Amino acid sequence: MRVVVIGGAGHIGTYLVPMLVEHGHTVINITRGKSQPYVAHSAWKQVQQVIADRDSEDKANTFAGRVRDLKPEVVVDLICFAETATRQLVEALRGEIHHFLHCGTIWIYGASSQVPATESQPRRPFGDYGIQKAAIEAYLLQEARQNGFPATMLHPGHIVGPGYAPLNPAGHFNPRVFSQLAHGEELALPHFGLETVHHVHAADVAQAFMQAMNNWSASVGESYHTVSPAALTLRGYAEAVAAWFGQEANLKFLPWEDWRKTVSETEAQATWEHIARSPNASIAKAQRQIGYQPRYTSLQAVFESVSWLIQSGTITV
Repeated sequence: MRVVVIGGAGHIGTYLVPMLVEHGHTVINITRGKSQPYVAHSAWKQVQQVIADRDSEDKANTFAGRVRDLKPEVVVDLICFAETATRQLVEALRGEIHHFLHCGTIWIYGASSQVPATESQPRRPFGDYGIQKAAIEAYLLQEARQNGFPATMLHPGHIVGPGYAPLNPAGHFNPRVFSQLAHGEELALPHFGLETVHHVHAADVAQAFMQAMNNWSASVGESYHTVSPAALTLRGYAEAVAAWFGQEANLKFLPWEDWRKTVSETEAQATWEHIARSPNASIAKAQRQIGYQPRYTSLQAVFESVSWLIQSGTITV
C-alpha cells in the first residue's frame, strides 16, 4: 500500500519506516528535514521525503490537504499533539484512506486507579500533553465507531533505544545517573523509590504499528498499549542498573521536598511528571487482538540505550 508517515525520522519511524519498506509498501515520509533516523538503514533510499513545517501548516489549515494530495492508502501520524490538528486530518481524509494510525501515550490516564491499567480504564489526564492526547483518542474512537473512519490508536510508554538518553532510575533524563550507579556512588531517590515507570523499545512500538496494519479488521476503532511486558519501580530499576556493572545500588530515600533540592529544577519537574502518573500498563489486549509481542523487556530496552551512551562517550563506567 501507499503509506504516508508523518514524522518518520524520529524514535518510532527509525524502525517503522524500514519495516514498511521491507514489507513492500511505498513509503512517503513527511518531515521538517532537521533530523536523521537514529539507526542507519538502506531502506531509507527507497523512501520519498516531503519537507513540511507541520506546526505552521496546521495553523494555516493547509497541512491536512497536503497529506490528502499525496494520495495515501494508509496514514501513520507520529507527531500530532492537538485535537484540532487531528480533526483537520480526519475531515481531509474521510472516505479517502484505508487506515489511519495515531501515536498516543499512556499519559492519557493520569494517575491509574488500578494496575496494570487496561484500555478500558477511565481517563483522568492532567497536564496539557496528556489532556490533548486523551481528547484526540476520544475524538478518533467516536469517528471510528460512529462514522466509520478507519482509525487505530497506539499508546507507547517511555520510548527508548540507541541514539538518545533513556528515562533514568531517578525519573528524569540526566545520563549521569547511570554513571553514578556504575561507579557505586550514592543516588538519592524520592519517597521510597516505589513509583513506577514503563519503558518500551522504539522497535517494539514500530512492531505494534505494523501489527495493527496487518490486523486491520481487529484494530480499527480500538486503542492499544504499546509498552514492555512489565513496568519498573524506580528502586528496582536502580538496583538492576547497578548490577549490570557489578555494583550494589547505594540508594538514599528522601521526602519529595528534600529530594528536589538535590537536582536541578528541570530534573525535578521531569521526575514529578513521571512519578505523579507512575504508569503501569497492560499489553494483554494488544497481544490478544493484533499479536503484539514485544522483543524487549524494560531493562533490555534501557540496556541498549545505556550501551549507546557508553560507546558515544556520554557516560563513563
